[in-house]
Amino acid sequence: MPESSPVLIVGAGIGGLTLALALARRGIDVTLLEKRTALEEAGAGIQLSPNASRILIDLGLGRALSRAAGEPARLAVRSGRTGALLAASPLGETMRERYGAPYYVIHRADLQMLLLDAVRSTARIRLHFGRSIRSIDRNEADVAVTAEGMSGAETFTGRALIGADGVWSKAARLTGDSSEPVFRGHVAWRGTIEASRTPPAIAQDETGLWLGPGAHLVHYPIRNGARINIVAVTENPIAERGWSRQGDAGVCRHRFRDWPEPVRALLDQVDSWLVWSLFDRSARSRWSRGRTTLLGDAAHPVLPFLAQGGALAIEDAAVLASLLDGASDVPAALARYEALRKPRAARVQEAARSNGRTYHLGFPLSAARDVVIRRTGAALTDRYSWIYGWRPDAPAA
Repeated sequence: MPESSPVLIVGAGIGGLTLALALARRGIDVTLLEKRTALEEAGAGIQLSPNASRILIDLGLGRALSRAAGEPARLAVRSGRTGALLAASPLGETMRERYGAPYYVIHRADLQMLLLDAVRSTARIRLHFGRSIRSIDRNEADVAVTAEGMSGAETFTGRALIGADGVWSKAARLTGDSSEPVFRGHVAWRGTIEASRTPPAIAQDETGLWLGPGAHLVHYPIRNGARINIVAVTENPIAERGWSRQGDAGVCRHRFRDWPEPVRALLDQVDSWLVWSLFDRSARSRWSRGRTTLLGDAAHPVLPFLAQGGALAIEDAAVLASLLDGASDVPAALARYEALRKPRAARVQEAARSNGRTYHLGFPLSAARDVVIRRTGAALTDRYSWIYGWRPDAPAA
């Protein structure tokens, strides 16, 4: 397969769109297949720490990001039992100065749309909606994907295939890995409110993290401060697949009925919740097989206790595009990508799981946790310098 042939990407989420742009910026043609007929991200926020924002900025999205995203002034951690402030760590300009890139928060739909706009305006990218993959055929020279659309089956051929189709990746199954994600016993509730409805005791310009027994809550501004994004994570033994099932507001309020008044008042303002069960898996034992590999949640889903799922996918895209640029041996480039990314992904996964355990401690262990957080104080985010300071050209951490 000549170098002029496209790279095939399955999945037009944040990782797939970023990879398509990164490849096209390097002069590589891309065919991007998405099973949905349109991209409609559910209403919720996403955090773009410096390790992710710098990549998007380098792809030419800096101006669009600065219009759509916000930069909270600080991270404030509070007790879900007493409401006391345990620690506050600066974000905003401090993160820019320390890591050379902003710590953004943004509505997922806004991020997806600015990525999509950039993809649509790039001649080297062919985006096909409503294409559900049915088979993948590989040989030494190329890889072919047969996808079903409204007009029937169509086959796309390229030099490589990248599965960026999420935690329940069909591309992974079709390339030989039928293992299932693991439910971790947590359910996340996602909602947003108009900033004008924020209770007076809740700061609108910060990322708030409340820690309590068996649950935690996060809130931060999105849409240039016009709305507040809220994520409440609770423990639940029952799992359901999917990202957008409706949640009963009364159930959520009942779960937090004994929490401090500002939390209860905040939850009272949410009219509509979307609920999803949290799954992850250890990084797959093998991502790359010949001319196929995986990216983002398809390879290494991350629990949302470190706000790094989307960031890791963006990192993957930057590394993979760099390795495919001018690669004469595509399978070797994909194997190198896996070798570089797997240790970091595994470390981030474990750090996220550890946060989940720590966040939900009950008394008296939570008291010891709170003492440690108080002593850490403004240096709270420093423990994640190995995450935020990562750059595509740096050694894998």
